[in-house]
Amino acid sequence: MSKVCQVTGRKPCKGRTYAIRGIAKKKKGIGLNITGKTKCRFQPNLQTKRLWFAEEGRFISLKLSAAALRTIDKRGLANVVREMQAQGHRI
Repeated sequence: MSKVCQVTGRKPCKGRTYAIRGIAKKKKGIGLNITGKTKCRFQPNLQTKRLWFAEEGRFISLKLSAAALRTIDKRGLANVVREMQAQGHRI
């Protein structure tokens, strides 16, 4: 299964983590130096939720990010599902 939110389309993004050494100039040191860079992947905060879809009288399972859950709370499940179906998603 891909790690993509069905509502917002959020997916993993690439980045780097930095290993830093030294004492900051604020603390009377000579400064911080980056001593290594490691590639990493930042994952979206996804949950699989089973929501009651009152218009069709059934439960639907969606893979949602935390931001999508807030969107559904704000705009309502019916509006979000209607927009997804207009874009061609099968629910």
